Amino acid sequence: MKKGEIYEGIIEKIDFPNKGYVNVEDQKVLVKNGIPGQKVRFVIQKKRSGRAQGRILEVLEKSPLETREPLCGSFPQCGGCMYQTMSYESQLEMKERQIRELLEPVLLQGGQRDEEGKADYIWEGIKGSPEEFGYRNKMEFSFGDEYKDGPLSLGLHKKGSTYDVLNTDDCRLVHKDMTDILVCVRDYFREKKVPYYKKMQHTGYLRHLLLRRGVTTGEILVHIVTTSQEEHDLEPLKERLLSLKLEGEITGVMHMINDSLSDVVKSDETKILYGRDWFYEKLLGLRFRISTFSFFQPNSLAAEVLYSIVREYIGETRGRVVFDLYSGTGTIAQLLAPVAKEVVGVEIVEEAVAAARENAALNGLANCRFVAGDVLKTLDELEEKPDVIVLDPPREGIHPKALPKILSYGVDRIVYVSCKATSLARDLETFLEAGYVMERACCVDQFCETVWVETVCVLRKKERKI
Repeated sequence: MKKGEIYEGIIEKIDFPNKGYVNVEDQKVLVKNGIPGQKVRFVIQKKRSGRAQGRILEVLEKSPLETREPLCGSFPQCGGCMYQTMSYESQLEMKERQIRELLEPVLLQGGQRDEEGKADYIWEGIKGSPEEFGYRNKMEFSFGDEYKDGPLSLGLHKKGSTYDVLNTDDCRLVHKDMTDILVCVRDYFREKKVPYYKKMQHTGYLRHLLLRRGVTTGEILVHIVTTSQEEHDLEPLKERLLSLKLEGEITGVMHMINDSLSDVVKSDETKILYGRDWFYEKLLGLRFRISTFSFFQPNSLAAEVLYSIVREYIGETRGRVVFDLYSGTGTIAQLLAPVAKEVVGVEIVEEAVAAARENAALNGLANCRFVAGDVLKTLDELEEKPDVIVLDPPREGIHPKALPKILSYGVDRIVYVSCKATSLARDLETFLEAGYVMERACCVDQFCETVWVETVCVLRKKERKI
């Protein structure tokens, strides 16, 4: 088996997040972005140390799990979705299996096993999203072309491509308000023949369209992200947007200038063309003010499910000090504050911390304190000592140097919320070595049709034997 050779085979299983495996000539080949049971044609991309990795060229036969037709016209070319053709029940079953197969070997290796030799913990299943489609409250769309030198496109990238951009007019991950806005913006710039930003040449104007929409409020923020290489009057576009007949309401239109060489949505300067640069969302009876770059769970309704579980897993907090590390806009902190002595949130994104403080004041919570800074450094500066710790790190997990500081508090209970279970599995080894056991765990599917899923677990300090 050599690089560049083409083979056919059946994807036998998918490991988290999207690692499929095909056996060919007694060789196990890793192929990404498939569905278990599909017969695929693939090309070998890498072959090192007996390991082979391939890229799918074509799906020759559907999987038995593909029991429904796709709902959008860009499937399966679009990289936004993976599992649209699977029933939602099958998606949940597969994700649950993936997470258990990832975590349980770590528990067994750490000596956490029952009399039968199985991982000794309480698994509480996977909780589905209340809404399978139209659930995302935030989406970043890119300007580009579907093929080289083609007409202007605006949408999501083709699967496996960093250049080709599909016109995802009927994306089902977002509310129809968002796709109506997308079509309006794209058609406007097509009419004006405005060029998009070419990443290799670093030339052009249009970069991204960032949309945020409150699921419970219907309030919408529109961000047109461009370079400063040209000047265009965006006033007519603003008027066209405000004239759209939407279910929700546009509460802010922003022009963000981004001259960064990297392909990320950021702002060197933001001009408010209309309204305000924030919107409201409601969660479990609390009100949250969310701005452009504030972190907020992308599926508001599933976030209510997730945070209800977190609150249950934390248990009694009356009279106790809680540390909410990687606190974002302070959602978890504020849900715990009514019955805690004090909640201290630590978050590196200053804008999110400012929003957290505003939200706490908005909800009348005086016992929340939010600190802007890296968890690694900030823990050395805090005078308080926690009784309980909540961890909700980004996908890369907890910084290895921050883990010993977290463990040094020796709290009885830690709740870990993970959006990437491979990072949780890695960090879990350290917690087990430090004398913790994983008591309970479950999943919450916030990302229907995609490879991602949230995992929540309770880590309890083992009692010392006298």
